Amino acid sequence: MTANLPLSRLRLSAGSTSLRYPTTDTVLVVMALPQLSRSLTGLLVGPSSIIHQRTFSVSAVAAAIQKMSRVRVVDNSPLGNTPHHRPPRVIHVYTKNGVGKVGDRVLLAIKGQKKKALIVGHKMPGDRMSPRFDSNNVVLIEDNGNPTGTRIKVPIPTHLRELEGDYSKVLAIASAFV
Repeated sequence: MTANLPLSRLRLSAGSTSLRYPTTDTVLVVMALPQLSRSLTGLLVGPSSIIHQRTFSVSAVAAAIQKMSRVRVVDNSPLGNTPHHRPPRVIHVYTKNGVGKVGDRVLLAIKGQKKKALIVGHKMPGDRMSPRFDSNNVVLIEDNGNPTGTRIKVPIPTHLRELEGDYSKVLAIASAFV
């Protein structure tokens, strides 16, 4: 059954004698046999050598908002609603440790301009009973804290009300709370 498959795509699983195609979500341990060693590794290795192959991905969920993070502007401000070739990126986070959470201010590079924004949702799991969003959401604000837009298009977290700082105008233009 596997005799007519190309040897460069086949792998020998640890503990078995059958050949199979590799999958991307498993960790494969390949035992190099002398007859298959040239096709698997490109080098001639002895029968006692073991080649470890790992495939893994670093998820974006584990990362908080920091420098060079891509964000989504969720208000109806003119600058945030224009289609942009590149998504807005964070170029500075106004916290001690440089990691932004809900309620923190950030500086964005958007359409060749620098604008301040308020984080109203992020992908990273936060405290208990705080929502986790599918995208990193921000609302553009002016230097004095007033929002640039007149409406926020997505629900924002309820615990933003309890944070220190004057976000009453941002909360007033929100359409829904989660």
